[in-house]
Amino acid sequence: MNRKFWLFALACLTSIQMLAQEKEITLSDIWRDGTFRSEYVSGLRSMKDGQHYTSQVRTSGGAAIVKYKYKTGEAIDTLFKSSALPRSENGALSFSDYTFNSDETKILLATSQEAIYRRSSKANYFAADLASGKVEPITDFSNGKQQLADFSPTENKVAFVRDNNLFIKDLDSGNEIAVTTDGKWGEIINGAVDWVYEEEFGFHRGFYWSPEGTKIAYYRFNETDVREFSMKYYNGLYPEIYDFKYPKAGEKNSQVQVKLFELSSGKHYELDVNHENDQYIPRIKWTRDDNVVSILRMNRHQNHLEILTADMKDVNPGLLPLKEIYSETAETYIEVNDNLIFLEDGENFIWNSEKDGWNHIYIFNMEGEEVAQLTKGDWEVIEFYGANTSNQTLYFSAAIENSIGQEVYSLSFGSALKKHKKTGKPVVPSADMSASLNKLTPNGHTNDANFSASYDYFINFESSAAMPYHIALYASSGKKQRDLKTNESLRSTLAEYKILEKEFGVYQTEAGHELNYWMIKPADFDPSKSYPVMFMIYGGPGSNTVTNSWGGSNYFWHQMLAQQGYVIVSVDPRGTMRKGRDFKHSTYLQLGKLETEDMIDAAKHFGGMDFIDSERIGVMGWSYGGYMSSLCLTKGAEYFKLGIAVAPVTNWRYYDSIYTERFLRTPQENADGYDQNSPINFVDQMKGHYLLVHGSADDNVHYQNTMEMINALVAADKQFDLFIYPNKNHGIYGGNTRYHLYTKMTDFIKDNL
Repeated sequence: MNRKFWLFALACLTSIQMLAQEKEITLSDIWRDGTFRSEYVSGLRSMKDGQHYTSQVRTSGGAAIVKYKYKTGEAIDTLFKSSALPRSENGALSFSDYTFNSDETKILLATSQEAIYRRSSKANYFAADLASGKVEPITDFSNGKQQLADFSPTENKVAFVRDNNLFIKDLDSGNEIAVTTDGKWGEIINGAVDWVYEEEFGFHRGFYWSPEGTKIAYYRFNETDVREFSMKYYNGLYPEIYDFKYPKAGEKNSQVQVKLFELSSGKHYELDVNHENDQYIPRIKWTRDDNVVSILRMNRHQNHLEILTADMKDVNPGLLPLKEIYSETAETYIEVNDNLIFLEDGENFIWNSEKDGWNHIYIFNMEGEEVAQLTKGDWEVIEFYGANTSNQTLYFSAAIENSIGQEVYSLSFGSALKKHKKTGKPVVPSADMSASLNKLTPNGHTNDANFSASYDYFINFESSAAMPYHIALYASSGKKQRDLKTNESLRSTLAEYKILEKEFGVYQTEAGHELNYWMIKPADFDPSKSYPVMFMIYGGPGSNTVTNSWGGSNYFWHQMLAQQGYVIVSVDPRGTMRKGRDFKHSTYLQLGKLETEDMIDAAKHFGGMDFIDSERIGVMGWSYGGYMSSLCLTKGAEYFKLGIAVAPVTNWRYYDSIYTERFLRTPQENADGYDQNSPINFVDQMKGHYLLVHGSADDNVHYQNTMEMINALVAADKQFDLFIYPNKNHGIYGGNTRYHLYTKMTDFIKDNL
C-alpha cells in the first residue's frame, strides 16, 4: 500500500477519534442505558479465618454461595446452591441474604424478603447444615415472617423476632420458646427497634447474644404514647393507609428498656437504665465477659454520653445496677458510633471522641481514665475500621493530607498499654503515638477499606473526581496484592465523551471562613463570556459534597449541564465535617442560618467572577439539600433566581426528634431556632423560579413538608412548579422514575435559567 493511502487512513482515524471525543452526555446515557455504569465489588463476606471470603453469585441453577481465597481470588468451593431450598407452593425459592454461624458449619438464608424501612426487613429463614446438606425452616412460616434471625455463638439455636416478640428456636430438639409475649404493633417492640432509632442511630437489630451464648440482651420499646403518622399508597380502587409511630421534634419518644434473658434458667433481668424519663440507649454491646454487658446512654439533648456496664454475677433476677466506666459532656452534641472495642486484657477499651476539637481515637481503662490518645492532630478520623487485638493494631481512614481526600492508616497501640512498674502509668505518652502511624494507601485520592476478619487483608476502594473506582486487594502492611476491578471499560467510554475538569479550590467568605468548593466550567469555556451557574448543595451536619471522589450518576448530570453552557459549583458550608469540631458544630441551635449565609456569600463570590452572570444563579438540593435550596430561594432571594428542592424539610417541627433535637434542642426550648430557619416562614421573600418535588410515600422527610410549603406559597401568592411521585419513598427511584425526575429538573433549569 502506498504512502498516500496511509496518510488518508490516518486522517480518517483522527477525524473519527475527534468526533468520538465530541460526544455529549444525555440523560438516557445516565439513567436508562447504563452507559456510565461502573464496576464495583460488593457483597463480600470475610470468613472467620480472614484468608477466605464468600460471595453470592448467579449461576445457571440459581443463586449460590461461593468461597474464594483473598490472596488469589480463586474460587475453591461452592458452599450452597438455591436449588437445595425446598420448593414453595409458588415454585422454586431463592435467597436474598445469608449469614454463617460462629464456626461456619451452618448458614441462615433469607427467602421472600420484604423491606420495612431503610435498613429493616422481614423474611422466611431457612437453616442449612453444610456437612449434612439438611435444610429446614427455622420456624413455622404460617405464623408470619421473621426478622433479624441470628445463630447462637455456641449452639445450634437461632433467635429471631416475629410480630414484635423475641423467639429462640433449638434446631436440634425442634423446641421453640417465646422469650417475650407482649409485643404488639404500634405499642410494644421486643428485640427490634422503633423507626426513629433505626433511622437516626443507624441500626435495626435489637437483640444480642452473649459471647458464650448463655444469655440474650434485648431492647423493649414501649411506643404506645408516640404519635402516629399516616401515609397513603395509591395501589387500587381505594388508597391503602399505612400507619406507623414517628416522634416529631419535641414530641414523646418511646420508653426504652434493656432486658436480659438467661437461657438455662429462663429468668429475666432488667438493666436499671431509667434514671430519667427522656433519654436514649443507642447501643448495647457485650464485653468479653459472658456476664457483663455494656450500654451507651444519652440524655435527650444528646450532649451527655455514658458507657455503663451491668454484671450478672451473684445478682438475683430483677433490676441490675449499672456502673459508669466512661462519661463525656459537650456544650453542643455528641454523635454515636460503633467504635467501642473491649480489649482482651479486660482492663481497657477503645473509643473515639471529638473532645480535643477533632475526631480522634483513644484508649480508656475500665474506670474511665484516659490511657492514651492514639491519634492526634488537626485532622479528622473519618472511619474507624476496627482493631486487631492480637497484634494490637488499629485501622482507620483519615483526611490528613488534605480535607478533600482520604487515606487508610494502621497504628500500633501496644506501647500505649505498657505501664511503668512503679507508677503504674503508661510508659509512652499519647504525643508519641504518631510514630506508629503507617499510611497504607500511598496516593492523593479518596480511599476506603473493607478489612478481612483477621485484618490480614483489606479491599481498597480508590477513586477521585476524574477516576472511577479502582478496587484492589492489599495486605494489611499496605502492599498491593492484586486488582479486583479497574473500570477500564468505563475509562475507555469516558474517552469518547466531553468530560470536563472538576476544579477544586478554597475561598474565604466575607466573615473570614475558608470553604472548600469544586467547579465545572462549560465546554469550550471562554473567560470573556458570561455563563449561568448552578450550585449543587447538601450542606447538612457532618456531610460533605466537596471530596476528591467518584461522583457516580450525579457527576454525569453535572457534566451534561456544563456541556450545555452552565457553570456547576458545589460548596461545603459551615456545619460540614473534615475541618474540626468547631467548624462542624458552629450551626448548633440555628440549623440552616450559617449555611444559608455561606451560600449567599458563595453566590456573591462566584457571581462576582467575570465569566459568571450574577443575574442567573440557581441552586439544587435533595433532602437537607432541598431544605437549603429552599432557604436560598427565600432568604437569599436577591441572589438566587432558581431553586429545585427534592424531598425537602420545610419546617424542622415536622422532622423526627433524635436528628432535629441533636442540633436544635426541642421547639419548646428553642422556638426561634426552628422558626427563623424554616423556609415555610419566608416564602413571602421568594422571587425566583421554584420547583418542588416529593415522593408521596416518604417515611423519612414526610410529604407533609411539601404540602405545608404549598399552603404557604399559595397564601403568599407565589407561583411555583410542583411534581409528586406517587408511592415513592425518600429516594424517589424505581423503573423509569429517575430518568423522569432528572428530565423534569433539566428542563426546568434550561427553561428558567
